[in-house]
Amino acid sequence: MTLLSSAPRRSRGSVKPRRGHLAPLLAAALIAAPAVTAVAWLLWPTWTPKAFDNNERLPVSIGETLFNVPQHAFRRKVQRHSGPQERVDLNFAYPSLAAPDAPRHVTAETIEDTPQPIDRIFLSIAAHHDSLAPDILVRTIYPRYLDATRTQPRDGLSMGAFRDGTPYAGEDLFSADAPAMVARCTRDAPTPGMCLSERRIGGADLTFRFPRQWLTEWRDLAGAMERLVQQLHGPQS
Repeated sequence: MTLLSSAPRRSRGSVKPRRGHLAPLLAAALIAAPAVTAVAWLLWPTWTPKAFDNNERLPVSIGETLFNVPQHAFRRKVQRHSGPQERVDLNFAYPSLAAPDAPRHVTAETIEDTPQPIDRIFLSIAAHHDSLAPDILVRTIYPRYLDATRTQPRDGLSMGAFRDGTPYAGEDLFSADAPAMVARCTRDAPTPGMCLSERRIGGADLTFRFPRQWLTEWRDLAGAMERLVQQLHGPQS
């Protein structure tokens, strides 16, 4: 008696060799490899870390007026970024006009033993929003409060004192024509006097601050302020 197995039999034709699929796959991989290598080479970063450059500048727009500011010149870290800003506060070594390398550290124990001379010129740039221009102040506002007597020019720089009881009491106004210089200064009592000199560029007002004693070399100071303006914004017509 012949027993028949219940398991299904596979026909010889139903089994297909797998080697037929490997050849196209290998060919595709060989073709794609150079393309993948080329893309990876193009996308691979080529930059290398470099040392921080003290002279690198940030483009800053104030009152829609562009200034290129050295990164180390910012006095406040929160202002140290590019783009539109309402105001920036800067400082530069004088007379070199270089951006300071680092802030000066003075402790409470050493501040009286080692007094630090002011060797920096400070500059604030702020949007003026159509406020009264500095030259209008000099022509129409300041003369109202000046004493009638005016000192004779010393080396081309004249001085007028503001009257007591006025908004500028305790200050003096210095001015010269060639080179142009206007500075409003506090007097040397009890602390050394400080001066401010203002000018307008586009939508921004620039306010320079420096020690009154620097006016002994006022021509050099006027030239330094003009060079700063050219470095930050370009030559003025």
